[in-house]
Amino acid sequence: MTQDDRALELTVGPLQYWWARPQMMAFYAEVADSAARRVVLGEVVCSRRNEYKVDDWLALARDLKAAGKEVVLATQALVMSEAELRTLRRIAEQDEFAVEAGDASALRVLWQAGQLRPGRAGFTIGPHINVYSREALQEHAALGATRWVPPLELALDATARINPPDDPVVGPAGVVRSEVFAFGRMPLAFSARCFTARHHRLNKDECEFRCQDDADGLLLKTSEGDAFLVLNGIQTQSAALHCLIGEAQALRAAGASAVRLSPCSRGFARVIELFDAALNRGLAVDEARAELAVLDLPGELVNGFAHRQPGMQVAAV
Repeated sequence: MTQDDRALELTVGPLQYWWARPQMMAFYAEVADSAARRVVLGEVVCSRRNEYKVDDWLALARDLKAAGKEVVLATQALVMSEAELRTLRRIAEQDEFAVEAGDASALRVLWQAGQLRPGRAGFTIGPHINVYSREALQEHAALGATRWVPPLELALDATARINPPDDPVVGPAGVVRSEVFAFGRMPLAFSARCFTARHHRLNKDECEFRCQDDADGLLLKTSEGDAFLVLNGIQTQSAALHCLIGEAQALRAAGASAVRLSPCSRGFARVIELFDAALNRGLAVDEARAELAVLDLPGELVNGFAHRQPGMQVAAV
């Protein structure tokens, strides 16, 4: 198999929203039967979302592993309390599953837990860790990173220069593989404040768990009525869905060996099927895009960031 036709693995990214337990169980049952090879689990946004605790995530991870999936446990992107630090330590100290570091604080905790010592399984650099150069990626590889999810706004040609397919970064745990965010609302920023609670005129610590009311976040529109951003607790997302389904050649040229699909509440099982068919099984790009267009997805499809354009734009490819 040549570089131009090698398979691109599909990863289901961590769930960004707060869904009820039955909905989550049904969702991951579909994922277990899907073409996705890898699943990232864990609460990455807000620790008040306690539908699943660490033991629950571990139990789910074991079920998905039994179904043939590679499972990774993710840590929060913004750790702000001792309770959240305890959860981070619990994830770092378990040795059943690899870990995705949500922020730089996770690296220190992983080191203290012995997860970054020689001979341990490599960890994933999450998309919110600031790796914007080859030198930065090499520093993380020296700690034991074996997979890198580039920041959401990083263009594909920049990804290729940082970790090119013909000269990838190598660390003591092996080659660092690039996994590009290829579908879903883009998590753009985090804040100590909860914007969902603020919208409902509530305090963060007395939020009444309003996140549960919005399965794909709370949509914000401009004064002209255009979809703009999405509030998701302390996280701000794009209103549109980043989508690289027609860009298999560009992804491979960028050195990607995997693509990340971020969950949404409607049509996601079909999204996985279409990405697998378009990237790896020869489905015509126009047909794949047409099928995506008729799904009840929670936003328009865009790809601007991948091509050095504003994120809300659709670049010709």
